[in-house]
Amino acid sequence: MSFNDIFKSGFLDNIAGVSLVDMGIALVLAFCLGLFIFMIYKKTFSGVMYSSTFGVTLIAMTMITTLVILAVTSNVVLSLGMVGALSIVRFRTAIKDPLDTAYLFWAIAVGIVLAAGMIPLAVIGSIVIGVVLLAFANRQRRFHPYIVVLRCNTMESEKAARTFLEQNTERCLVKSKSVQKGAVELNLEVRLKNDDTDFINTLADMDGVMSAVMVSYNGDYMA
Repeated sequence: MSFNDIFKSGFLDNIAGVSLVDMGIALVLAFCLGLFIFMIYKKTFSGVMYSSTFGVTLIAMTMITTLVILAVTSNVVLSLGMVGALSIVRFRTAIKDPLDTAYLFWAIAVGIVLAAGMIPLAVIGSIVIGVVLLAFANRQRRFHPYIVVLRCNTMESEKAARTFLEQNTERCLVKSKSVQKGAVELNLEVRLKNDDTDFINTLADMDGVMSAVMVSYNGDYMA
């Protein structure tokens, strides 16, 4: 095969497989929707440490998926090669929050739909998904459980402190209790009625209460 035969094989014909206008529109829309996904992720994040790189990854994944699907839809032979090439890709990064998986699939789905030319579906679907995530994630945050670590010096002060917590929280359950001479330590799971946490200050000032600490809890970590 000579050098000229390489160019006769149809390689240069693929240059016009996707028009520059379609490519530009798809990538710009992918960037805008990826940025929208990133903003929803920031609003609904409730983990321990916020990672800005994951948000940038959502934008990049939306654009990369759009780019790949554009290439696949323009050439049937290339689509078969893509299946084999992408099948060997393995991702080892652990996903700590199950909600992060939804954002990854959202970004991939938007990229696929945009590259397929279904722009209204991508835009309207993203808006609906964003509204649903904002509504349910914020509602879930309100009923987020907390652990109150309470130290008292007498049984009377312990009972008074528990009664006070039951009156000022939505739910109060004893998770563990440790008793020593002159000290009682309680770990209680509480659900707040609202975002007001000033009752912990009042609890710490009660007679017989040596300390009162409230920490966030999701079953896997306390922070």
